[in-house]
Amino acid sequence: MRSTFKVITAGLLFIMGCGLLAFHNPPDTTAELIRKKLFTQADSFLTTVRRLQTTVVRPGNSLARQQRLREARLAYKRLEWAAEYFSPLTSRQVNGPPMPETELNGQIILPEGLQLIEQLLFTRPSVSSQKQLTILLAKLMVNADEYRHYFIHAHLQDWQIMDAIKLEVFRVEALGLNDFDDPFARQCFKESAAALNSAQEVTLHYVQEDDSHLQGCFTRAIRYLTNPVTFDRFDRAAFLTAYANPLTRELTSLHQQLKLPDIRYNRLLNQDAATLFNSNAFNRNAYINAPEDSATEQKIALGKKLFFDTRLSGTMTRSCASCHQPDKAFTDGLAKNLDISGKKTILRNTPTLINAALQPAQFYDLRAASLETQVKDVINNRDEMHGDIQLLSQNIWRDKTYRDLFTNAFPAKSRTAIDTAEIMNALASYIRSLTALNSRFDEYMRGNQKMLDQTEINGFNLFMGKARCSTCHYLPLFNGTLPPRYMQMDAEVIGVPKTKTSKIIDPDRGLFNIQPMEFNRYAFKVTTVRNTTETAPYMHNGTYKTLEDVIDFYDQGGGAGMGLKIPNQTLSPDHLQLTSKEKKDLIAFIKALSNHQ
Repeated sequence: MRSTFKVITAGLLFIMGCGLLAFHNPPDTTAELIRKKLFTQADSFLTTVRRLQTTVVRPGNSLARQQRLREARLAYKRLEWAAEYFSPLTSRQVNGPPMPETELNGQIILPEGLQLIEQLLFTRPSVSSQKQLTILLAKLMVNADEYRHYFIHAHLQDWQIMDAIKLEVFRVEALGLNDFDDPFARQCFKESAAALNSAQEVTLHYVQEDDSHLQGCFTRAIRYLTNPVTFDRFDRAAFLTAYANPLTRELTSLHQQLKLPDIRYNRLLNQDAATLFNSNAFNRNAYINAPEDSATEQKIALGKKLFFDTRLSGTMTRSCASCHQPDKAFTDGLAKNLDISGKKTILRNTPTLINAALQPAQFYDLRAASLETQVKDVINNRDEMHGDIQLLSQNIWRDKTYRDLFTNAFPAKSRTAIDTAEIMNALASYIRSLTALNSRFDEYMRGNQKMLDQTEINGFNLFMGKARCSTCHYLPLFNGTLPPRYMQMDAEVIGVPKTKTSKIIDPDRGLFNIQPMEFNRYAFKVTTVRNTTETAPYMHNGTYKTLEDVIDFYDQGGGAGMGLKIPNQTLSPDHLQLTSKEKKDLIAFIKALSNHQ
């Protein structure tokens, strides 16, 4: 499954700044040595791209072309830890998805780079594809040369290098075990080993000669990745618990031992997260517009009261909790709820609010870039609440309890009114408090091996491997927020039918209504798999009542695999060929993602 849409958040500005910042600081001796090595690796990548270009333009067999592509990808992976961190925009062109993307501002990002070249080289060649390859390889040459020029002059800093190295290990964990960006070349383990080997060489500059523990963690992880097993049989659970988690813990410890500058910035994955599965690894305030919008105990208490208050609706009969019911994981158990009048259904299924703070865009069509915007949209929506947030602020100002709560949550001198922005932020703060990553799966990944049985572990390995779930529902959040920077969110075209037995696609055009490009038709946000035991029915239209129905849908290759005419489907139409036991194992794992505290 390939992405069709990504939301780019303001956090990208800082990541871009990592590279820009590096130009204005004096070089550190160790960092300078690493910069020189990066220049050599960038030069090697450029050489492999040139070889690929030479092979492609000459008449020859497809196997030689494919081998050159694999070599170029391996060269990129050795550079990836630094390329993604210091030059993310170039890296997006070099190794971005092979599908067009749109951003909230309407900008269209056309596919280019290694993934699209791979797709063309591994499918049936044609005259048009040959012309396209020529153009794409010329662009890739330019991009590869940009890396060389960057690392000629960049003054890297130790704290950036250590941050980038750990993010690369996280990238391997979430994206490197499932052919996410090499679905045709299918050498994800080899590429991940190359990425970790490069990272290991960098850390050698920072450890004492007699400190072999960290290097041992790297060596064992690399050895496990290079162990000759098939894609379907690779034990992802064992790799993560026995090799990746110890490695990132050691990297975190090294960072602390080095006493590097404690430079912080607001991002979803906390900089001091020792593993992807730590209880405090993710920052619920990552997607706020300003520091003062952070959730506080006072705002959460106020927001909770507002959440259950029917005065938010125009009819004084519906609260947020009417549709987002706590005992149903903040959903309502319906395919589609009734509108405020009770005479018709609303457009889409009610999504859970648990962990909604851990995604950079809201609604199935990603039209809201913040929880505050989502709150305002729902209150003012004629079908959902039919309220008036300005009138609401006037009404609750007359309530002394609310006046005290707002004064406590938003201290202000001589307060004479409640600002609508305060209402939105209070409700958003309560939703941010619903962040919970405490399933049995999380406890297992934190070291409690008794939390999952073998059936559930098998299901996890299927989720990450044969079933291909993790190429869209990314570990460990299992939603469409792209790791490890978590600044983009995917929408996919999977071809959900109008009803379970229908042979026509649901008429809801999804993202197309917001960004009317043909590749966005029927695209919807990749929602979380966590807590799905409590959030049935499923899909944006609630067409499937059980997890078994959902697994069968994906097993058949989505709508296109079932025979529906969806030329822009991003989910592969190929059948997964899951056995009955594998489906049961997969569902057992998904159930283990429900909160248990």
